[in-house]
Amino acid sequence: MADPVSVQRCGWATSAPEYVRYHDEEWGTPLRGDDALFERVCLEAFQSGLSWITILRKRPAFRAAFVGFAIDAVADFTADDVERLMADSGIVRNRAKITAAVGNARAARQVPGGLSELLWSFAPTGPRHRPQTMADVPATSPESVALAKDLKRRGFSFVGPTTAYALMQATGMVDDHVVPCFRASEPDHSGG
Repeated sequence: MADPVSVQRCGWATSAPEYVRYHDEEWGTPLRGDDALFERVCLEAFQSGLSWITILRKRPAFRAAFVGFAIDAVADFTADDVERLMADSGIVRNRAKITAAVGNARAARQVPGGLSELLWSFAPTGPRHRPQTMADVPATSPESVALAKDLKRRGFSFVGPTTAYALMQATGMVDDHVVPCFRASEPDHSGG
């Protein structure tokens, strides 16, 4: 992790140590693997309507509650598991989001070639202009709209275009580190 004081970061990443660590070590770094990407799909869905810091602080509890976000294990959750999760104060206890995570695991298990291959197939190709400021960072893209539509067609929920774009940013499918950010000087590894 870069020195938390002496380097420039994206504006959203400076208000809490958890943000600094997440920005410096994860956000925008290409991530592959079905279970790893399933975790991010779930966490982005749980974040809807909440601050990301809430999710980051609860992430260890989410990982424990959702057995490391192993797709096959979560897909086998029953109504009793949903009730167990509803009683778990360490996570966001929202029944619709919990049942969406279970349903999304079941949908992910059915994806030919795996979730990672599917998600990365929507990564933009070709050169992209790096945003100068946070105001230049879009909330959606044509690719995130297409990804959300495809995921919904496959039975996923809580995966609208904005959530899909946040997923693409978080997992390095797009690189939205702004020009002054120290991470912007790193090679852009986003894209398929």
